[in-house]
Amino acid sequence: MKILKVIARLLDYPTEELIQHRQEITDFILGDNTLDDSQRSALSDFVASFSAEYLLDKQADYDGLFERGRSLSLLIFEHLHGESRDRGQAMVDLLSQYKTAGLDIGVRELPDYIPLYLEFASTQGEMAVGWLQDIAPILALLAVRLEQRDSTYAVLMHSLLQLSEADIDLSALRQQVSEEKRDDTPKALDKVWEEEAVTFGGDAVNGGCPTSRQRPSETQRRDQEFPLQFFDAAQPQTSGSELRN
Repeated sequence: MKILKVIARLLDYPTEELIQHRQEITDFILGDNTLDDSQRSALSDFVASFSAEYLLDKQADYDGLFERGRSLSLLIFEHLHGESRDRGQAMVDLLSQYKTAGLDIGVRELPDYIPLYLEFASTQGEMAVGWLQDIAPILALLAVRLEQRDSTYAVLMHSLLQLSEADIDLSALRQQVSEEKRDDTPKALDKVWEEEAVTFGGDAVNGGCPTSRQRPSETQRRDQEFPLQFFDAAQPQTSGSELRN
């Protein structure tokens, strides 16, 4: 599912490279058939908002959203486990999943960094939907919180939810989020790391690690570097399996 690789890059830190390739990215989005017309249009508008003139503003906006407080963290297990010991074990388990697939992520990011997780899922063919469903409750929570802050990054989360095919009641979630206190204020930042981790009901995310039933098979290995890089969507991928487009 190549569109996941595009969304992963858009959700990563804004760079000059992103601006240079925005037409390529837009063309791929508009030609993709895994999202509906409305979502493709919203994604292309998001890409169009990037320009060299306002790159610093975009970077400042990104830092303000995702680097201040826990509520919009792009680390999956921070939402599930906070600073508990379970978080460390969950990351070890996820890293093991990556290695089983032949993927070397290096040390630049933690394994539960959502853009990295999406890039991995993009290599998993039809099983990518299952990997998205495993984190759908987190994606929904982030989508609604970003909506509340009038952030265009909500578009990325809604695109991922559509791709996941998950059935989540966003209306109820919006009501819940409307009653939350902001955790990115100076006063809140002094306390946020002492708060309890966000939890979800039932086995929404399988206790903190993607399910073993979706473990990558030997035919899905991709032994190569794993940075978030741009790619030529028109060229066939070199993965060990055929990626769904």
